[in-house]
Amino acid sequence: MEWQEIVYKLLKNKISLIGLVIIIVLGLIAIFAPWIAPPQNPDQPYYIPRAGWGNEPKPPSREHIFGTAEGQYDIFYGIIWGSRTAFIIGFTVVGISSLIGIILGTISAYYGGWIDEIIMRVTDIFMSIPFTIAAIVMTTILGRGLGNIMIALITFNWMSTARLMRSQVLSIKNEEFVQAARALGANDFRIIFKHIIVNTIFPVLIQASMNMGSIVITASTLSFLGIGTPEGYADWGQMISYARNWILGTQGNALKYWFTVLIPGTAITLFCLSWNLIGDAFRDILDPKMQS
Repeated sequence: MEWQEIVYKLLKNKISLIGLVIIIVLGLIAIFAPWIAPPQNPDQPYYIPRAGWGNEPKPPSREHIFGTAEGQYDIFYGIIWGSRTAFIIGFTVVGISSLIGIILGTISAYYGGWIDEIIMRVTDIFMSIPFTIAAIVMTTILGRGLGNIMIALITFNWMSTARLMRSQVLSIKNEEFVQAARALGANDFRIIFKHIIVNTIFPVLIQASMNMGSIVITASTLSFLGIGTPEGYADWGQMISYARNWILGTQGNALKYWFTVLIPGTAITLFCLSWNLIGDAFRDILDPKMQS
């Protein structure tokens, strides 16, 4: 299936179109964040400005349209710049971990033998460690910071891609077009990159799309637990962390501080939902069993 046909079907699919619209809107917010929410300190734009030093959140007002969180952090600023944080984490972690998985999975399946055995046993060792727990432990060791979060997530996120790529390569490495390329004198590098990867990459793209949302949720979890981004950093998980003491509101008014939870929670939900919608549509388009 050609790329043009895939793009056409994605745009024609109503489910994927909803996901694409949400992603485009969030992407535009991330791109134009400096104009939508101008930073008070241009040298540290990702740190949320504070409207004071009080502990109690303040409801939406003309000065702070989404209100302020615990510590008087501006929720609107945190949501706008948090969209950049989400895209940075998602694209960096999913991109690098997918690349590692593609390379290892392809080498493992193509060469087989002891190379395959070593790579797959290492993969099994990493897969035996619970992902979230491993990320928590490694981030705790490395310390708080966006870079450290991404290192921890990349370290424990490449294995499923490697296994998927291995199975895909095993299914086609003995096909006639590969044998023909080898008979014509093509070297392994050319065969792998020009004939094998291009014909096995689509399931990995589907998995990567599904991964975008889950990676951002995991990163938000680390920030919620206080071991992710630094204090005051524009991150949706940290915005929800500021709401943990105010979720139940006050006696007689359980929804008094609804904005501290609902707004950042909605941002995370929309981001993850959009990527899952695109991934589902992508899978339906590329799966022959789903074709009518």
